[in-house]
Amino acid sequence: MKEFTIEKNDATQRLDRWLGKTLPLLPAPLAQKYIRLKRVKVNGKGSQRDYRLQLGDRLQLYINDEFFDTPTPENAFLSIFKPSLSIVYEDENLLLVDKRPGMVVHPDESERVNTLITHIQAYLYQKREWSPYWEHSFTPALCNRIDRNTGGIVIAAKNAETLRIMNDKIRDREIDKFYLAVVLGRMNPPEGRLESFLLKDEAKKQVAVYRRPVAGGKNALTLYKTLRVKDGLSLVECELLTGRTHQIRAQFADAGCPLLGDGKYGRERENKKYGRSGQALYSYKLTFSFPTDAGILNSLKGKTFTVENVDFVDEYFGG
Repeated sequence: MKEFTIEKNDATQRLDRWLGKTLPLLPAPLAQKYIRLKRVKVNGKGSQRDYRLQLGDRLQLYINDEFFDTPTPENAFLSIFKPSLSIVYEDENLLLVDKRPGMVVHPDESERVNTLITHIQAYLYQKREWSPYWEHSFTPALCNRIDRNTGGIVIAAKNAETLRIMNDKIRDREIDKFYLAVVLGRMNPPEGRLESFLLKDEAKKQVAVYRRPVAGGKNALTLYKTLRVKDGLSLVECELLTGRTHQIRAQFADAGCPLLGDGKYGRERENKKYGRSGQALYSYKLTFSFPTDAGILNSLKGKTFTVENVDFVDEYFGG
């Protein structure tokens, strides 16, 4: 329990607003709940959220200590009352989460709180599976990343051993990653392999495609297969053999069939024609092939996990 005495500058404020200002990490719905449960007392008694504080009032807060911390990127998860996650699979070691387009995976200059990793941390904290306040606590971490405007499966490790194994498996290409994409026009041939070298421009946050090795460039390999063609668009399944920044987006644009909705590598006139903003790209399937030992993750060997519904498939190809 922590106690506060209301001074002149805080007098006449509503109780709930004072609580939000004093404890910025405490989600507003949780603050309202604590007021209702009388875990917030005024002069030793329960009160209403709209009570106007008076000079000299004594407030007793029966609230967990962590909510009194100074907000930082490390404790931002505390401010999330109801984590928004679409969980594809979960066990004691990891989570497979279907990230929605528009959400960033980690905090950046544009978003500090509403990120995928923050929602995952809030989810596990509220389940009491993890807390940064436990001794030697491991912080849940993402094993792979997806662009803000791309949706799909992201792997989150609940413990250090899982993170180590997953990092090794991704590096050794023992996890098969499949994407669905809608591209403009038709790929020729309809099934094949895209192989090139990508050079990243950090200032523009964009990559250039080269057919031959170039200084600083990284090789990029993508297998693709056309699944459907309709109204000038093609639905393509892509298998990543490497995992480079903007790999699918840049390679298909270079092949003459940019992704629908891609504002960086695509065609703005075509995007407007079809009413699409944000690239039509989804990491919809993962297979844990694991030809070598996977330790505590051996039970996942050979298993495939799929996102059943991808919105742009329904929108442009009727399901």
